[in-house]
Amino acid sequence: MILVNNNGDEEHAFWPLKHAAWNGFTPTDLVFPTFLLLVGVSLVFATESRLARGVAKASILRNAFRRAIILYLLGLIVNSFPFFNLGTMRYYGVLHRIAACYLIASILLLIDRGWRSKVAVLVACLAGYWALMRFVPVPGYGVPTHAVPLLDRDGNLAAYLDRSLFSANHLYERTRDPEGLLSTIPAIGTILLGVLTGLWIRTTRPLATKIRGIALAGAAAVVLGLLWNPWFPINKKLWTSSYVLFAGGLSLLLLSLTMFLVDRHPGGEKDTDRHRSYPLLFPFFVFGTNSIAAYVISELLAGGVGSIRIAPHSNPLRWTYGHLLAAIPSPPVASLAFSLLFVVVCWIPVYGLYRRRIFLKV
Repeated sequence: MILVNNNGDEEHAFWPLKHAAWNGFTPTDLVFPTFLLLVGVSLVFATESRLARGVAKASILRNAFRRAIILYLLGLIVNSFPFFNLGTMRYYGVLHRIAACYLIASILLLIDRGWRSKVAVLVACLAGYWALMRFVPVPGYGVPTHAVPLLDRDGNLAAYLDRSLFSANHLYERTRDPEGLLSTIPAIGTILLGVLTGLWIRTTRPLATKIRGIALAGAAAVVLGLLWNPWFPINKKLWTSSYVLFAGGLSLLLLSLTMFLVDRHPGGEKDTDRHRSYPLLFPFFVFGTNSIAAYVISELLAGGVGSIRIAPHSNPLRWTYGHLLAAIPSPPVASLAFSLLFVVVCWIPVYGLYRRRIFLKV
């Protein structure tokens, strides 16, 4: 996420490092849903561990509310830093969506720890969102596929609700927001895919069976997403139901591959220091143990440094790219070099936190 959010030159960046403009999919569109899916996986382990220690469900629920509130407030800080202008403050965002989905998934898991109810809610979220976007008339536009094209950029129900709640100054794309209110419904489906995966991993089945099951589920989800695509296009900015299945399926395939490559080494699932056996994993391990802190640091760094003016139309980030990296003959390579440099700069303070055993657990 740090890499793709900080291209040196968005126009000339490599295609895989840019979001799809509207309908369609790029590797970048896989980042956020994978993170959200892994939140669901982690949620199962954390909740079951606390229940096994005798922690009351009411206490776990209070903690979930507290975490969701903190995540939402962190989202406001990230979106508004360094000026905190109430007139342009964005109330939607990445951390806001994670907070909402995490809280709802926590409640569902505490109500019923079985898998059937999660499947039912998952199907209801995906089918219900499709029905809302397909059949509900959009005021000022009409019924999708009749008076207005399905998933019209501004003439869709999600965009209309965002504009009804907030003025253009508060929306990321002025007329709509990619983390808007209505599209949180299918995003709940994404985290529930993670919850179902976590429940599967916690079973007593052999590791090979778990890996195979996750891979098969991932492949099935990808196929279902592609089959649904002609009628409900894959669209990250609207988090369409086909996008949930397609991106979620790819995330599950990557998870199964990771488990196959890493969890099968001597020590199996009980080994918690695999980065010592795989030194190349260490930089990712540092980021992974403090993922929220890493994301917040990257956003605050980009916002803070980007707000410093060293010329009428320049800041230290633009200066670095324009004077140090833009000399690289290939603009896409130059853009990638800037992104990688930014990732390294962000990794340094996160590594400092890791060395001091400081982990932002919210």
